[in-house]
Amino acid sequence: MNDFEGRVAIVTGAARGLGRAAAERLYERGAAVAVNVRDRARAESLAQSLGGRALAVPGDIAAPGVPEEIVRATVERFGRVDILVNNAAFARSTRFPNLSAEEWREALEVNLTAPFLFTKAVLPIMKAQHYGRIINISSSAGRTVSTLGGAHYTASKAGLLGLTRASAKELGQFGITVNAVCPGMIDTELTHENATNELLERLARSYPVPRLGTSLEVADLICFAASEAAGYITGASFDINGGDLMM
Repeated sequence: MNDFEGRVAIVTGAARGLGRAAAERLYERGAAVAVNVRDRARAESLAQSLGGRALAVPGDIAAPGVPEEIVRATVERFGRVDILVNNAAFARSTRFPNLSAEEWREALEVNLTAPFLFTKAVLPIMKAQHYGRIINISSSAGRTVSTLGGAHYTASKAGLLGLTRASAKELGQFGITVNAVCPGMIDTELTHENATNELLERLARSYPVPRLGTSLEVADLICFAASEAAGYITGASFDINGGDLMM
């Protein structure tokens, strides 16, 4: 499939897990992809592994000016931006009694403010094209409450769903759709860092589809939301959780 040929995507938090799978899948399907990783060496290594249509755009997306610089560098290289995947996340399991205001604010900066700033940064380009696909990676936590993450993770991911709906309502007139993908328990490095294998196995057995999801399954859903086929879908939240949450 080369259905994204000629399209340009930005994927934040692309070092591993869902972000890397999405970047790889978009690239495989013909897109040019700007991959954001905080560390420059890792970003450049990822871009090199993808191929000539990939661009490393390193940086801490919570730092002032970084979202705007990433968009500028992408346009300078490829001339446009068609797809924005706001995937980078701050995910910690700190329990409420130990949750500091500093950590709370850091989660909100990465998980909610940065997607807002990226959306603002790509807006003039997408308006000029009269075309854009923005996909915000929320979570089942944003729809209910996190199994592993702390209150700051749940709150920020719920906020991201609100941002998705509000921006979808305003930006549709410009040919821009904005949707959210809400993964449940996915078999990624981050999941295994926050839970034992025994806990994950027990949780997986309780789901209607009794297993963890895969990064590729989420990546394919992201690609659908970014595709021409999803042109009349906006403000939606796509659940992918094996039936753990049904709404």
